[in-house]
Amino acid sequence: MRDFSNDHAWLSINTATVRRQWALDRIIDECARRGIRAISPWRDQVAATGLERVARQLREHGIGLSGYCRGGFYPAPDAAGLRAALDDNRRAIDEAKTLGAPCLVLVVGSLPGALDGRAHYTDLARARGEVRDGIAASLEHARAAGMPLAIEPLHPMQAAERACINTLEQALDVCDELDPARSGALGVALDAYHVWWDPKLQQQIARAGRERLLAFHVCDWLTPTRDLLNDRGMMGDGVIELKKLRGWVEDAGYAGFSEVEIFSEQDWWQRPGEEVLDTCIARHRSVV
Repeated sequence: MRDFSNDHAWLSINTATVRRQWALDRIIDECARRGIRAISPWRDQVAATGLERVARQLREHGIGLSGYCRGGFYPAPDAAGLRAALDDNRRAIDEAKTLGAPCLVLVVGSLPGALDGRAHYTDLARARGEVRDGIAASLEHARAAGMPLAIEPLHPMQAAERACINTLEQALDVCDELDPARSGALGVALDAYHVWWDPKLQQQIARAGRERLLAFHVCDWLTPTRDLLNDRGMMGDGVIELKKLRGWVEDAGYAGFSEVEIFSEQDWWQRPGEEVLDTCIARHRSVV
């Protein structure tokens, strides 16, 4: 396993971690100032700053991407909605290509309308079928662009609203069905927050292997968790065995960035951005 204790060369910052403190251009500047050499930006942040401006700023600072957030949200109540989702994912693929991302992360979606409290239907099998069909349809454009798609399984607590793929095993089953040759076009984004609890995790990470492991996200699970979406912990403040998990991932062949992604309404989003980034660096060295 790689030694992270002496530097933070393999630290990436998911820009959601300090999105409440700064706009994206400031985030990039602050990361560059600290020698952080990768980020994973969100599409709304890129749109607010300007795609070409962000691409230029990244080049000027010599900062790369560990991923691009996000595509997905395929299910829809009708044919027009399904087409709109495919169109949006094509745009996301093109944006990721412009920014030089190694993959587009897919939060696949689930029961349409559930995020707003009014699900248009409650057939989870239908949603999973629409996700499978949507990814299959996106793959053609992704392959042409040379942009791998990374399915991110989300914790079962988010199965209704955000993602009906909830385990690494489910995600890999989709990968094996749609990309049986393990071509590198389709894989997974493994987020510790969402998968740490899974009794099959070590086995499924080994199954994924280097070809499927496209991104690795870290934070911590707090006890108690006060909000299921926006109360992620800083690494070392919770119960996830992060070093063990990274060991499994690296044993399977992953050699990329550990991307810190923290949504924290009551804690880290309330602190100065400088403190947050400095703590990420320190915890990446000592805990991850």
